[in-house]
Amino acid sequence: MTPAARLAAAADILDTLDLTRPVESQLKAWGRGNRYAGSKDRRAIADRVYMAIRHRRSAALRAGGETGRALVLGTMAGADGLSLDDILAHCSGGYGLASLDEAERMALASDPDWPSNAARLDWPDWLWADAQAVFADDIESELDALRRRAPVDLRVNTLRATVDGAIMALQDDTAITREQIRPVSGFPLALRLPPGSPVLTSRAWREGMVELQDAGSQTVAAMLEARPGETILDYCAGGGGKTLALAAAMENAGRLLAFDVEAARMADLPQRAARAGASILSLLDHSDLKSFEGICDRVLVDAPCSGSGSWRRDPAGKWRLTPATLANYTRLQDEALDAATRYLRPGGTLLYATCSVLRVENEDRIDAFLARHADFNLETNRRLHPARDGCDGFFSARLNLTDC
Repeated sequence: MTPAARLAAAADILDTLDLTRPVESQLKAWGRGNRYAGSKDRRAIADRVYMAIRHRRSAALRAGGETGRALVLGTMAGADGLSLDDILAHCSGGYGLASLDEAERMALASDPDWPSNAARLDWPDWLWADAQAVFADDIESELDALRRRAPVDLRVNTLRATVDGAIMALQDDTAITREQIRPVSGFPLALRLPPGSPVLTSRAWREGMVELQDAGSQTVAAMLEARPGETILDYCAGGGGKTLALAAAMENAGRLLAFDVEAARMADLPQRAARAGASILSLLDHSDLKSFEGICDRVLVDAPCSGSGSWRRDPAGKWRLTPATLANYTRLQDEALDAATRYLRPGGTLLYATCSVLRVENEDRIDAFLARHADFNLETNRRLHPARDGCDGFFSARLNLTDC
């Protein structure tokens, strides 16, 4: 496919895209129905679709419309920074985008009349005050970072490899070069690769030496300070990325328990644990939990949240979130924290974490928790922001149960 044909395909996909459903699965379905598109074509088309979702508001205003075509044209003018002449070169009809009409020319040739800073920075208007409260003077750079494509971050699994060993294995049977593999400052087990790197075909992946995990996410497990021989519960385990990081921190010694209120989320965890060599892991259901009340040394609550800190990876989430949905998340967060306390032993550690940048899901939840639980004290908390820290946005707070 020509570059112009890829742009036209992205526009067609955007016209039918349902942002309430996973974007990746819709892109895969399009690929199955359009076999003429090769693997490089599909990647390029997917990249443009995700770009359009990340820049949805500003792209629509730049191009004067909200159709798939307008969103593609808007990203060319905004995210790509192309001149009108450059855009015209991609709009010659045939299998590509049709020629620009006069209204499109005028819109793309002029600076948009931004209705708000939120629109210019592709942020929901109703969350603007929340972003100001968190980012303050850095709001421009942080919101811009949240609409840019994220790199590929890996966590080196110390149960299977050293950092140097993982780097060597990544190069063995892929096109990844050593120059493309960068350590991430401040994150000792994190390796960063360019977007689109073929990690899943590497020996390092097959042999469990690395896991796909954002550098910021890796700090959550580290902040729990898990030790060999302890009994640790991951109360909201989900897919198990942080669970496996805990297994490595425990050096495969002790008891590592994984639970999720929706057990289906953990469906792939046994296979992932086997590949990672995490032999101390046990998956729990509701009937298993009671026997662990009051005996866990540490409990991790990686709570369900808006995902606002990782919207560069799931940009559709930005446009799905509503005030009602956010209020429901805060209710679930309070419930998860309260429920998790019953499994801690006296003197135990509770770690609360979200991949959200919103205070209402973070500091406000900890304040509310401490007001309900006088037997806990806050030891420390940490925020990570995309522009400042070079990773997804995360919040974590470590609390201790009094030893009495």
